[in-house]
Amino acid sequence: MQFARTWPGALRAMRHYNFRLFFFGQLVSVIGTWMQSTALQWLVYRITGSQTSLGLVTFANFLPVLILSLFMGVVVDRFPRRTLIVFTQTWFMLMAVALAALTWLRIVQFWHILTLSLFLGVANALDMPARQAFVVEMVDGDKHDIMNAIGLNSTLFNLARIIGPAIGGMVVARLGEAPAFAINAVTFLAVITALLLMHLPPPVLADRRTAPLDNLKGGLRYLVGERAIFGLVAMVALFSMMGFGALTLLPVFAKDILHTGAEGFGQMLAMQGIGALGGALTLILFGDRLPKGRMLLLARVLIGPAIAGLALSRNVTLTMGLMVVLGYSFIVQLIFTNTLIQILVPDDLRGRVLSTYTWALGGFYPLGSLLTGFIGDHIGAPNAALLSAVACLGLVVFNLVKFPEMQRL
Repeated sequence: MQFARTWPGALRAMRHYNFRLFFFGQLVSVIGTWMQSTALQWLVYRITGSQTSLGLVTFANFLPVLILSLFMGVVVDRFPRRTLIVFTQTWFMLMAVALAALTWLRIVQFWHILTLSLFLGVANALDMPARQAFVVEMVDGDKHDIMNAIGLNSTLFNLARIIGPAIGGMVVARLGEAPAFAINAVTFLAVITALLLMHLPPPVLADRRTAPLDNLKGGLRYLVGERAIFGLVAMVALFSMMGFGALTLLPVFAKDILHTGAEGFGQMLAMQGIGALGGALTLILFGDRLPKGRMLLLARVLIGPAIAGLALSRNVTLTMGLMVVLGYSFIVQLIFTNTLIQILVPDDLRGRVLSTYTWALGGFYPLGSLLTGFIGDHIGAPNAALLSAVACLGLVVFNLVKFPEMQRL
């Protein structure tokens, strides 16, 4: 217990034993996940030579999130969240084992990868709201530590996004894709073990005597009836489609406009990761002192100009700086939105409301990517990005007019 009290304020969520277990177990697992993502992209392009195939794999991974997330929220509220997360992490591990076996035996085909991506997406549709709803339980119900916990998780994710692809690239270059998939499978044991070692109180669950469809309707009625929460979810959906979707154009900017090639593309992603890491660290250190509603609005205001600058820039250094701004604004928006929802929503509705958040984020992003890519093919990437920027600026005005309640949160 003395050890738990020695954590500084910026890391205060680490005082909680359960959160510490999850944090370090997740660190190992997420690095492995980024290793697999890197190896999978390389494998798909190696066996198909098609950029469209890369997009199809991403779409297949997110499609179940769009279709199933709202229903999975009912499951999250009716069953212990730790049990659900252990199930999804085991599912992910088995999928990695299957991918490693198919690749090692040299029988892997594109339809195998597409099918496994769909299965992974089904598990993600359950895992995303379950993990979000589980945060409160891991910090022992202390809502003052929620933003810190979410910020620390975001920091972990962005560190893994830097470390995992670098390790994955080295493993693929020296040993091939199969070992990268196998290593990822092993890393899931870290987070599964952490979950099993936790000491948790009995969870607050929805009444299972109520029909699941009625549970879903009840969650949606609550969401629509709470203007501020509805606005938070709606704006994430709209910015995911209109703003985040512009990221699908980054390879075009790197290859055809800045002429920096694959290395430049990697640097753009790294700069975005650095911006996101900076945003997460800022909120860890100062988040409790900042007005959440106004900071959320500021993050959204930055997105449109940053995308417009990206569309107009022909200077590599300027583009890299704009990627930092985009990474910062994206992550700050998501952390504040997640935190506000966690604070405002009752425990027995948490899974259903958070499932609408993951549906808005994970479901509308691939739709925006497809739309932006389609527009870019017809009018060029810079013009498509400019349209995205104008749409984002319009969304800020829409936010102010339609959901003024959010500025007072």
